[in-house]
Amino acid sequence: MSALSAGKIAHLKNLSDSRGVIAAAAMDQRGSLQKSIAAAKGVSEGAVTPEMMSEFKVAVTRILTPHASAILLDTEFGLAAAKSRSSNAGLLLAYEKSGYDLTEKHRRLPDLLPHLSVKRIKDHGGDAVKILIYYSPLEDSATKDIKHAFIERIGSECEDNEIPFFLEFIGFDPNGMDEKGLEFAKLKPGIVIGSMEEFSKPQYKVDVLKVEVPINANYTEGSSVYKGQKAYSWDEALDWFRKAAAAAKKPFIYLSAGVSNDQFTESLRMAAAAGTDFSGVLCGRATWKEGIPVYAKQGIQALEDWLASEGVKNINAVNASLAPAKPWYAKMGVTL
Repeated sequence: MSALSAGKIAHLKNLSDSRGVIAAAAMDQRGSLQKSIAAAKGVSEGAVTPEMMSEFKVAVTRILTPHASAILLDTEFGLAAAKSRSSNAGLLLAYEKSGYDLTEKHRRLPDLLPHLSVKRIKDHGGDAVKILIYYSPLEDSATKDIKHAFIERIGSECEDNEIPFFLEFIGFDPNGMDEKGLEFAKLKPGIVIGSMEEFSKPQYKVDVLKVEVPINANYTEGSSVYKGQKAYSWDEALDWFRKAAAAAKKPFIYLSAGVSNDQFTESLRMAAAAGTDFSGVLCGRATWKEGIPVYAKQGIQALEDWLASEGVKNINAVNASLAPAKPWYAKMGVTL
């Protein structure tokens, strides 16, 4: 494993707490946030202006970052929010376009924002570059090869600029299976583990893997959010957590992937019960998504009031689940 540069180490320290754990909030949603606000207001997406997007992000960032070690934002609507974050919070910025190439939906090919580069992310004050990619070991080899090359290029760009590379991969079924359903829940452990193995390889120069939990707690018998259909027993689920952690040769943090706060904190409880060496979280919608209808129907002051009570409660519930997390530098073999 190549040694981390002094620049990358300094940025990673900015993104983590005093224990070296990454307790980050995420507010880089763009298209999905616009759709959600529009739906809650009963208007077209076009009626949700850039000013409204920025206003929402500023409120979330200002109120939640005192309780986070970092915030993930975007440069399209989130630069005002970046300036409003608490002084204790580092900054990750998204490099990819929202969504994926719709001309070949089954391949979910990624693309970069055309007016952005890793250097520009650094110039905006970013401590890390974040890329989201839709990826599955079940995809055809030609599609995977395109995605592998894409990540290799970004890894090299980050290395040249001495800025950490956080890679988020979202699993899916190339044949269009419902990702919230029982059958996909059975496939999910293999998809997550295969992706963690792949992007731990040195040619990608990824510094932190931003990963889904390898199971769906709604289909885990014995979990507090179990819905009655079983994909795995409690013990089987914990074993999948251990196998996924063992597959990672880089520090990894869990993402909330749009699930409820209850489901995410239960998943973190399972990670702790399994003894995984995760290094924190990057948690977005599980913390603030219930504030969307509040903002849409009652305005910014109501959102700020909701965030100050329920949003802070949600992020503190996640933070309480991080007691067993291990410092990012432990997996890297770095001594600070």
